Amino acid sequence: MQEISVPAKVVSPSTMNTTDFVLRQAKLPSNPALFSRRNEDNVWVDVSAKEFLADVSALAKGLIASGIEVGDRVGIMARTCYEWSLVDFAIWFAGAVSVPIYETSSPSQVAWNLGDSAAVAIFAETGAHENVIRQAAHNEDLSALAHVWQLEGDGLDVLREAGRDVSDETLEAARAANGLEDTATIIYTSGTTGRPKGCMLTHKNFVELSENALSVLATTVVTPGSQTVMFLPLAHVFARYISVLAVAGGAKVGHTPDIKHLLEDLQSFKPTFILAVPRVFEKVYNSASLKAEGEGKGKIFAAAAKTAIAYSRAQQDGGAGLVLKLKHTLFDKLVYTKLRAAMGGNVRHAVSGGGPLGERLGHFYQGIGLQILEGYGLTETTAPITVNRPERIKIGTVGAPLPGNAVKIADDGEILAKGVCVMKGYFGRDDLTAENFVDGWFRTGDIGQLDDQGFLTITGRKKEIIVTSSGKNVVPALLEDQIRADSIVSQCVVIGEQRPFIAALVTIDEEALPQWGKQHGLPAGITVAEAAEHPNVIAAVQAAVNRANSSVSHAEAIKQFRIVDSDFTETSGHLTPSLKVKRAQVMKDYDAVVEEIYLSKKPV
Repeated sequence: MQEISVPAKVVSPSTMNTTDFVLRQAKLPSNPALFSRRNEDNVWVDVSAKEFLADVSALAKGLIASGIEVGDRVGIMARTCYEWSLVDFAIWFAGAVSVPIYETSSPSQVAWNLGDSAAVAIFAETGAHENVIRQAAHNEDLSALAHVWQLEGDGLDVLREAGRDVSDETLEAARAANGLEDTATIIYTSGTTGRPKGCMLTHKNFVELSENALSVLATTVVTPGSQTVMFLPLAHVFARYISVLAVAGGAKVGHTPDIKHLLEDLQSFKPTFILAVPRVFEKVYNSASLKAEGEGKGKIFAAAAKTAIAYSRAQQDGGAGLVLKLKHTLFDKLVYTKLRAAMGGNVRHAVSGGGPLGERLGHFYQGIGLQILEGYGLTETTAPITVNRPERIKIGTVGAPLPGNAVKIADDGEILAKGVCVMKGYFGRDDLTAENFVDGWFRTGDIGQLDDQGFLTITGRKKEIIVTSSGKNVVPALLEDQIRADSIVSQCVVIGEQRPFIAALVTIDEEALPQWGKQHGLPAGITVAEAAEHPNVIAAVQAAVNRANSSVSHAEAIKQFRIVDSDFTETSGHLTPSLKVKRAQVMKDYDAVVEEIYLSKKPV
């Protein structure tokens, strides 16, 4: 199959916009809780739809009183928190356009996003964030920026007070000024290469994508009364879309800004579904495996994992046999229930995006009773183009298109997208917009294939395909995903562009190192830099490389690797906030290591 188009199940009125989801929930007799937030005693307290509407309206009036007009751009720079969603909807109620900025952004990055979008105001979570914004304004011409409001302290109270004299009629005129075709937000790509581009996502993108997603998920995942803990950055399109989808579906959202507290927040909030990037699921699996080994139960966990994967595969192929069912029941009591309890006990579904999860992990989680619905999308597509769903899932794929979306495979294997998910263009860059659309189809830059049932499989990034000096094409993700699955490995970057053979740069998982080292004969307190040269670590990475190499041809296999002395992180400048590797930056910073690989010896 080269093309599949799924008709929309819901077509919304042209006058509708994202704020209508809040109004819809507030009008329900049940007045559902849309959010829950921690109080001073660290106890979750629900925020009902009517309470949320009242506060959003008060803040929107404050924005109007402060001179914010329909169509104005307003930035948000904060960690993932309740207030993020609060001011996001307030901006929309005022008829304005929100511009998310990662809270880890540097002054130059902040200056680019605010300057390029001509933002007139911004919300900053803390004084530290405001200082970064002030520095950005000092270094660059941000003359349009008239207001900076802090989420901490009394910043929002000041804004509420400012709007007291704004009438309900004035607010409603601003709220209703935007229709489906108007821009709701400008989200800047996280920038693995070059300057970030501002993706103009419309109210139609959010409204019709949410409505059509709910048409297939509202009875199983995002149901009234369901709930999730949001810990991914709301500045990223994935978390942002799910946050809007939750409001549309009447699901409750809690927030945790610090992933270090995620486990306790999952246990106290007890979500029914979660969303995460694949690296989170990898780390949960690796941590559980290492913990089991440390308790002398490594063989039990390994057998349980093998059984979970086999059980899931059997279920997908028509059903498990009696012996496998009995083994699965046994391990459910011994292992799987504990894993589910660690995530709160009520989680039944997880949505994974931002990169490939891998078939092994997909079957493992399905086998333990946590169904991962892997999907695919980009900032330019408001997140999901395709997604697996409970009643129509094929593990190892990223699902079939949601209603209202279409996928086409170009002659060169590139995935093209069309439908309610696709943005209207790049802000201020008609040239880039024209370059990235062909006959109405958006060019995703990813390569993949459709099976005969319309399920999409991602095989790599078009720009990341490596061509060796002998002309061999190599897709790095096929190797990297398998190596990164090893518990001691954090990141892997496959290299070899115009080189005689394929090689790799590997980093060590600093969080896993103490436990792993204890179990594999490393000295207590060993550093990452020291571990990178330890023969036991080198042997473990070599084993992971060998396993990955067994899935590709000899010409595509990794012949040499180097373990570098520090991890690739967002702070080091090697990862985007959504945990994608900035390959160009890695190659630049580790140029000497790369050269040493190719000068040192011939491939094996």
